[in-house]
Amino acid sequence: MPPKKVKSKARKLTKAQRAKRQQEEEEKRLREEEEARLHAEKEEHRRLERERKQQELKRLESKDRERRGDELDELRRLLENNQTAVIKWKTDAEEKAQWERYMNCGPTPDPAVLQDVNRFISLWRDDPEVNITLVLKHCNLALQLIEELEVLLRDITDPRKGQNYQESLLELLELIHSKHLLTTEEILKEASANIDTETGNMQTVVQDENITLCLWANLKKNPRFKGFNFEEAGLDFKLPKQLAVRDIAVRILHTRYDHLSLLARMADLRIHTPGHRSLAGDIAVPEQRETKGEGTKEYNETQQQSQDKEVQSIQGSAGTKSAASLQSRGSSAQPAKGRSSQIQTQMEALDAEGQLTSPVQAMDHGERVQVVDLMQYTPLGGVFHYGVFHLPPQVHKVNGWEIRQVLRNGLQVFPYPMERSNLDDNEALASPPVGVSVTLPDSAVFLKTPKVARWDAAAAQWRMDGITDVSYEEAEAKISFNMEAFHAFVLMQDTYANLPFQSWELRPLGQDSALFTINGALIDLSITIQGNQCMLQLEQVKGLSHIRGKWMSSPVLQRAMLNAGVNITVNEITDQYVCTRGKDPLAEHAAYEQMALFASACAFAWSKWNAECDAEHLVMQVCEHHGPAPVPKGSWSLYQLGAQRSQKLEITEKSDDYSPDLYLGSELHSTFIHMLQDNMSTEGMARTRESNYLFVDTVQSLLCATRPLMYS
Repeated sequence: MPPKKVKSKARKLTKAQRAKRQQEEEEKRLREEEEARLHAEKEEHRRLERERKQQELKRLESKDRERRGDELDELRRLLENNQTAVIKWKTDAEEKAQWERYMNCGPTPDPAVLQDVNRFISLWRDDPEVNITLVLKHCNLALQLIEELEVLLRDITDPRKGQNYQESLLELLELIHSKHLLTTEEILKEASANIDTETGNMQTVVQDENITLCLWANLKKNPRFKGFNFEEAGLDFKLPKQLAVRDIAVRILHTRYDHLSLLARMADLRIHTPGHRSLAGDIAVPEQRETKGEGTKEYNETQQQSQDKEVQSIQGSAGTKSAASLQSRGSSAQPAKGRSSQIQTQMEALDAEGQLTSPVQAMDHGERVQVVDLMQYTPLGGVFHYGVFHLPPQVHKVNGWEIRQVLRNGLQVFPYPMERSNLDDNEALASPPVGVSVTLPDSAVFLKTPKVARWDAAAAQWRMDGITDVSYEEAEAKISFNMEAFHAFVLMQDTYANLPFQSWELRPLGQDSALFTINGALIDLSITIQGNQCMLQLEQVKGLSHIRGKWMSSPVLQRAMLNAGVNITVNEITDQYVCTRGKDPLAEHAAYEQMALFASACAFAWSKWNAECDAEHLVMQVCEHHGPAPVPKGSWSLYQLGAQRSQKLEITEKSDDYSPDLYLGSELHSTFIHMLQDNMSTEGMARTRESNYLFVDTVQSLLCATRPLMYS
């Protein structure tokens, strides 16, 4: 039989226990009722507070609408008055500069007068001078003229004029290149008379403010020769045995300017647009392959081939056309006005040996082609033209006579990798790579390990393939690498390496004076603004003596910083390479305009809440500030700007969460400056009204160029 279940007897509560339990339940009920009442009171209080804020906001919005027209009219009047004054000042300054140039009768022609430019080019082409010192002086004048032509091209609106300026610019590039070859040949002709007793070869370095020319002539032909170091230039090269026993000369020409990238950009414009495009911007130049422009003349096939070869001599590091033939051509050259479009001829030559290829997908002899995107990377420190030439015949002295073989073709490029016809029977066909080492130029700052790119003359583009064994010695600021052939090469850096900004601040130093500080992704910098002049200050890096602590106009300083590797400016495609805050560009531009108006009396700074608010609004820290001392930490207030109105915020930088609630006692305004005026002193208001239009324009242009509200 199964065991019987034992029924458990429930303990009966005593009367005292029942009373205690009832008391606890009553207390719990009362406590819950109290909590519910308090919660209801809080909710009611919050509801009433929301209603109060809504009513207050409606009242402030109504008040803002009543004065909106007046505030917008006042802001518009201030901006228009400043803009009118700036335009008049720039026009007067340009007219004054033109008059002074005319009166001074300087050595360079007026770039705007094409006849004078063509005369300058024609006379220089026919000049037989080959002395390196005199030729370099003339090259410097041509470089100055090229810079002025580039300035004209940036502002030109007439397509025909833009095309003429381009033609003149390209002819000047041709001439500079050919003159460099002529002087190189002249020096190498005297190599045997300048033998170095220690090495048995000839080596020399010629420098001026724009170029460094390093030449080495192989007179001893020592098979054990490995390479040579030009210590004063910070350059050295290494040669394979095949070249060490040849009659060759090595040239490394470092130009502190970069015209090859200009050719690359021009080629890119032509390939990716239906017609030619001006360097000045989005000005379309009519296609002229079939229809010639007025005043032009068609070339025959022989003339066209000759000019194509000359174009390639510019693009190549050493060139494929001899200097002597270029010089002989000069005497019979057609005048610029009687030639077919120079820009068209240049661009056709760029495609003569192959079409431009895409940076990622192109293949070259089975290898991946890495074409440099010149919007993402910036060449720094100039171009290094690395080439090898046949050594010109040297002088032989016989019975008191000096005998020299004269070559009609001038200086000739030595082909490398070498062809089978140039090799001995017992030599292998393999051509080892050639090496080179470069000390980083002190005219640029490399925030990261520099990238090396070589020039592809056939396609007119920079490429990163074909470069091996790259090593970078950061302590010595020296980079070494090998290439399969001799190429022009350049050191490059990510254009936006210092973006996005970590923080920024714009604070006044006095009337019409301010300090713009940017804490970048890699380095910090500051720009002092005084009137219409700016001065860069850098503490973390060395070098840059040509721009550090020098007063310049804002556009000039921005270009100089870009070319020096400390770029802080952005453009319409920067967001393809840098993360942004995605703000409304119209509201952002309006903010910069109004910040510039009050930059003499107010300090503005980065706020972390700018990333938290929506795309239609901007948030920054602001306070009134006078004098050069730093802004006290507790002085800042937060302001939110929008397309319709601006307001002072209740939160601070130390708040836990973002909230758009208004600061207690503040109002709404349709413009930022009227919002700021509510809390400004009489002295501060006077400073804003006395701000010089040039200072306002300079601050605004700097803010619009860097866009700190978008890229920080």
